[in-house]
Amino acid sequence: MKTMLTLAALAVGMAATPALAAPGGFHVGALAGYEGIKVKSADNTVEAKADSAVYGIDAGYDIPLGGAFVGVEGELSTSGGSTKFPSSFTGAREGLKANGQYYVGARAGFNLTPGIAAYGKVGYTSLDTKAFTSSGSLGELKERAGGVRYGAGLQMDLPGPLTAKLEYRHSRYKDLQSGTYGDANTNQVVAGVGVRF
Repeated sequence: MKTMLTLAALAVGMAATPALAAPGGFHVGALAGYEGIKVKSADNTVEAKADSAVYGIDAGYDIPLGGAFVGVEGELSTSGGSTKFPSSFTGAREGLKANGQYYVGARAGFNLTPGIAAYGKVGYTSLDTKAFTSSGSLGELKERAGGVRYGAGLQMDLPGPLTAKLEYRHSRYKDLQSGTYGDANTNQVVAGVGVRF
């Protein structure tokens, strides 16, 4: 009898609990974290890597769909990654700096618990690069490279309109500096705090 009463009470409680509301509306925020960049030579025989900090701002709009959501977002960020190829690299400029980045894309996710959502993302990203020589004998070559970014993250509601997130992103860029370099990849792990309207 006690078991039946307990089950009945749980059923009533679950029926009275509203469905998990997914994030919705406009949001803006700031983010910071780690970036690892790997650059290949044009013939894919030599690689250079660097680690640095990355930080920026983002904004977007989410549409709730019951316990799920879809949205669009944009981001402006910068990092200080500076790679240098080994002596076997035959290019005139042996190093590459990664600077400003921007991203425009879409995301979709669902609530795991009240106030915590998981999501995936994909979109277009652009990276400002500067090719340089260590001696400074040649001037820097500046160029913007386009690519694709995809990633995943967790978002948590904080008191009031505040939110926090933890996110991993991978970006791929092709033929940097008009073919002087090969491909570049960046891996980022960032944390962010935002405000939802």
